[in-house]
Amino acid sequence: MPSIAEHLPDAEVASSPTAPERAMLLDAALPKFDAVRIEHLVVPGELATVYRAVLETDFLDTWRRSAAVRFLFAARTLGERAISALRRRPFAPPDEPASLRLADLAEQGDWVRLGESPPHEVTFGVIGRFWEGETVWETIDAARFSAFDEPGYCKIACNFSLRPYGMGRTLVSYECRTLGTDAAARDGFLRYWRPLSPFIGVVLRAHLRAIARQTRNTKQTVL
Repeated sequence: MPSIAEHLPDAEVASSPTAPERAMLLDAALPKFDAVRIEHLVVPGELATVYRAVLETDFLDTWRRSAAVRFLFAARTLGERAISALRRRPFAPPDEPASLRLADLAEQGDWVRLGESPPHEVTFGVIGRFWEGETVWETIDAARFSAFDEPGYCKIACNFSLRPYGMGRTLVSYECRTLGTDAAARDGFLRYWRPLSPFIGVVLRAHLRAIARQTRNTKQTVL
């Protein structure tokens, strides 16, 4: 199924007058945004089984399995290290967690769970600065996410949304939205986003494939 990559310079989303759709938690978390990337995958499995797999997938496994994803993250780290050297500031790569599962996300931290509507949607997000050669995430409460407006930051809100797709299959959509909290942050982020959007799509698609693998494991466990 084709992906959708979209840049919205006016931070507005056109609403469709056709086909009424289930309201998404993502729309409440970040209704307006500067840029968006959406990827889709049809996964064999019933809705509840696939949703459970979404929560249980260890997305660090994507890094372990995909040479392309490892290369992209290594290139990003190399770029951040180079910029830090040019600016004569120390570079400290973030610690790698033991695992990265949505089931483990709390409502306080850097990446936080923003909402859940089983078995249709789980929403998560982060706030920080990550476009000037250094990635710094804020520690936030999920309840503060939507109202956060301190200048100089960018908000990222993501979701996995699930819909039945024929007999015994589920359409999984992975959407990632971003919004700068002021004009300077927005401009800085969009300079970062434009060349990297296709590569971000590579990572999102790899995560969807990881969910498909986890779904197969979940079905085998149930059997």
